[in-house]
This record gives sequence, structure tokens and C-alpha cells, in this order.
Amino acid sequence: MLSVLGNSTRTCDGVGRRELLQAGSAGLLGMSLPKILAAEALQTPQPGRAKSVLFVFLYGGPSQLETFDMKPDAPSSIRGPFKPIASRTPGLRICEYLPRLAERSDKYAVVRTVNHPQNDHNGTHFIQTGHAIPPADRGSANVAATDKDWPAFGSVISYLDAHAEGRPANAFPPYVYLPRLLGHFAGYDINGQYAGWLGKAWDPMATAIRKRYATDNPYFRDCTDDELDFRLSGLDLWPDVTIDRLNRRQSLLTQFDAQRRRLEQSPRVTNFGTRRERAMNLLTSGNVAQAFDLRREPSALRDRYGRNLFGQSLLMGRRLIEAGSRFVTVAWDMAVRGDDTTSWDSHRDLTRVMKDHLLPGLDLGLPTLLDDMQESGLLDETLVFVAGEMGRTPRFQNRGSQDGRDHWSHCFPCLFAGAGTQAGTLYGQSDGHAAYPVADPVSPGDLAATIYSALGIAPDLRIPNGLGQPVQLVESGRPLAAIFA
Repeated sequence: MLSVLGNSTRTCDGVGRRELLQAGSAGLLGMSLPKILAAEALQTPQPGRAKSVLFVFLYGGPSQLETFDMKPDAPSSIRGPFKPIASRTPGLRICEYLPRLAERSDKYAVVRTVNHPQNDHNGTHFIQTGHAIPPADRGSANVAATDKDWPAFGSVISYLDAHAEGRPANAFPPYVYLPRLLGHFAGYDINGQYAGWLGKAWDPMATAIRKRYATDNPYFRDCTDDELDFRLSGLDLWPDVTIDRLNRRQSLLTQFDAQRRRLEQSPRVTNFGTRRERAMNLLTSGNVAQAFDLRREPSALRDRYGRNLFGQSLLMGRRLIEAGSRFVTVAWDMAVRGDDTTSWDSHRDLTRVMKDHLLPGLDLGLPTLLDDMQESGLLDETLVFVAGEMGRTPRFQNRGSQDGRDHWSHCFPCLFAGAGTQAGTLYGQSDGHAAYPVADPVSPGDLAATIYSALGIAPDLRIPNGLGQPVQLVESGRPLAAIFA
């Protein structure tokens, strides 16, 4: 028996996290705070419902009133231009331009009451980390990422996997962003997607799909195979550089590192070593190069997803999850700087853009993803999460041909599918104008706790922040247990 601050614990049962912290703070067991944090990080996550997460990020803020929380009985100034249609889920009214998603509502759960106080695009930090955005200089556009930011879900998962005791090394990139890093099409570098204070070693790997010209929007049109080349440059080895030769070079580098161990505690050196190891894994794994080659998919399946950038990015996301990625984000991004009609940021021209492009594109790609993953069995072990960073104002702004809705973070929907999700269910209820929750409000912390818990990661697990202080993954939030079977 081991007595920690008066509490007896059987040593064969292991010392709990609370007892470990108490013992460390009391100076027992010769443990320092860094050692306690290391012990926490080395705790192997418990088996979860999900092995991986595919996050479909509808950047800009889709309107709840034109998608999954329609209010046909509200005044015309609220309900907007579209009509609802029946779905397979009792009580769920879906937009008429989402018929395929309506037919498959028994494959996903709808949460209608997500809310947070960040009523602008910096909600990207909330929705990708579960935390409020910290004060920092964010450039002239006030959206830039900084090293003060909380780490994204994918970065945390990468970090925990790398430090988990007994978990085999994964040669495949654990956290990937498709088709580019968020904002890069339009010349922004948006917060919430990076590792922040956790360190650059845990940033996502991202593909770099290019546009044809400055005003092009590849989300709104079919693209050629050349435009949809997700393959990472540099993965094809030179003819005279064999795997054996690469391994010998790696061995030489390891010898050099042995002479520099006094620098191992430096974050820069640590980050460099981790990133070099990931680069070597990429070079020596033929599976990685193959996974990023979309041409290996049957042409008929690619047609089902839609040959636009969103549909093909979803298909690529499925390939990467199948190959071993743990967290993949597929972003429907703003394609043209300053043009909010190219994304879900529907301040103007909402009726035309949503009817002609946004809703049909979503209704083609997302149902195909769910069908495809279900047919292969991948949906059983993958949590699919679909959300924007906010919703839109209940009041429909009639501005002639420039009609639209402005930012609204006080009530908006998200979807969950796969990994034991109780599909065909509704969670939360909004008021008559889809403006505020009236039952079961959901915070970004709740979403974070749900995602971590689905992966078998305790939301109260602590990791060291940029100052080496222990911080919980989720400071305020609880898993949405009601949406799981």
C-alpha cells in the first residue's frame, strides 16, 4: 500500500493523476513538475469509439436558417428565401437544396445549439481548439495565427500519440490539412489550425493545391486532374538514392545528435528533431506517396464526390484516414481575398450563391463521403465532424441583389457521424428565430470534450503549455454523451 497525503492506494493499481500531482507538489517521490507532466503525457489513451477524426470545416459560417435549423413559420424577414423538406429524422427540417442529405439524415446527428461569444471569424480558434482566442498581435486583418494560441485538436492528438507509452510509431502524417492551410488561398494565415504554444513540431502537414488565377474559385467548378494533384513534392526518391542509403544518412545524423545531447532540452532542437523524423518517415514510406495520389481512385467514385475542389478534398481526406492519419481537416475555404461570395461568409448575394454553389456542392460531396465510408466500414471507426466557426444573423438582410446575413455566433448547428454516433438524432433546441438556444446549449468546450472522449482521450488530461505549466485539454466542457449509442 502507498499512502499519499493520507489516502491509501494499492501500488499495483497505479497512482492516479490527482495523487501523482499531490505527491509531486509535496516533494514526495523525488518528482519535479516536468516529470509529473511527462508522466501524464505518457499515459496511453484508453480505447475509444473512434480511431480517427475527419473534420469538415465550412469556413465563413453557414447559415442555420438555410441548412439544418429552418424556421418556416417565422416572419419572412427571418426565415429567408428557401423552403424546408422532410428528412428521415423526426423534427428535422432541412433546406430544399440539400435533398441528398435529407435522405441520409439517419446517418448523422444534428446539434443545433452550438454557441460562443466570438462573433467574428476568430471563432476559427474556438471551433478547432475548444478554447477562446488569447490576446495577441494578429496583423492588419486581425486573424493571423501566433505562438500564443492554443493547439488545434490534431496537434494535441499528434503530440499525445508521440508520447504515449506502448503506442507504435506511425510513419503516416498524423494531422493533415486539405486542400491548403486555412486562409492561404486568399492570402491569410488564420488562427486555430496550428500547434500554437505546443511547438511547430506538431503543426499540420498540408497539401498546396493552387488556383489557376487570382480570381479563380475551384470550389465552384469542376477541376482537371492536374489542378487536383494532392501529391506532396519531394516524395519520389532520386534514382541513386536508395532506402539503404537514406538509412545510412539517418544513422550518421543520429551519431551527430549523440554529441549534442546537452541541447536536447531546447524546444527548437526538440522541434527540429521531431520534424526531421517525420520527413524521414515520409521519404521512406511508399504508402504515404500512394495515399496522396488521387488518381488511384476509380473514376466513377470521383464523379460521385464531384470533381470540384471540395468533393475531391473529401475523397482525399477519406484516403488519408484509411492510410493512417489520426486527424484530417477538409476546409471549404474562402478562395478569393475580400470576396465573401466565394465561401460560407454570406453577407451578400446569399440566395444566388447558396442556391447555385454552396448547398449543391455540400449536398453532393458530404453524402457521398458518408456512403463511401459506410460501405468500406471506415465510418465505424472514424468520427466525422462538420461545422463552421459560427452561424448567420436571424434577420435576413434584403439588400436587393445583395441579400444576405451577417455574423452570428450565438446559435448555430454542427453534425456528427460515425464512431458510434446515435445517427438520426437531434440535440438541442433553438428559439423560434434560430437565434438563441432554449434547451441544451453546446459550447466549443463541449465539442472538444466530445472529440477527445471519442478518441479515448480524457478531456481533463494535462499537457505542458508554453511556460511548462500543466493545463487541461478542456477547461470547461463535457462530452455530448446523448448523441452516442
